[in-house]
Amino acid sequence: MNASFVISSPDVSQCPAGNLPEYAFIGRSNVGKSSLINMLCRDPHLAKTSQKPGKTLLINHFLIESDTAISSAGIQSKRTKWHLVDLPGYGYAQTRLVQRDQLRRMIERYCLMRVQLVCLFVLIDSRLKPQKIDLEFMQWLGENEVPFSIVFTKADKLGKGRLSENIAVYKQTLLETWEELPPVFCTSSETGMGRDELLSFISQCTANLPQE
Repeated sequence: MNASFVISSPDVSQCPAGNLPEYAFIGRSNVGKSSLINMLCRDPHLAKTSQKPGKTLLINHFLIESDTAISSAGIQSKRTKWHLVDLPGYGYAQTRLVQRDQLRRMIERYCLMRVQLVCLFVLIDSRLKPQKIDLEFMQWLGENEVPFSIVFTKADKLGKGRLSENIAVYKQTLLETWEELPPVFCTSSETGMGRDELLSFISQCTANLPQE
């Protein structure tokens, strides 16, 4: 699996042309988005990490290339390409109001207008109780029929019992307003938990796309 930076764009209208499927990652500031992207790509320097939240201010595209076995014996392989998209975080209180509004519009325009988007991964800190800003964002995605999955981060910071309890509480909260839950993943950038599951999900989604 090879990952390479393509472009940073201030608006969806300036994102790369073409029909490559896109899988975007988004979450509240300081949720561990850059670390998760680097873990998935096994490149600690791919997405810029920082102790200060709110650093991602553009739509960042990375080209992912990998070989996927297409025979039961695993003899043949197919070279697949897709874009991993690092979106700005939301909810950073110290960001100026004007800038927060600009980022909100940037995110909304990408989610609503980017036809190449196959799935948006919404990152949630597994240590926290359900946050209003995350629930409202996912509600907006549902109302606008934007396909998304939930990715719990920092799972290594909790014991298995506490992790399961927190996720169960989160799911129950969502079921108060949702008839059906989106796909859910548990991850840890430190241990690599969830990497295979996420990449397998992306591979399956890509394989199921209409062939041109």
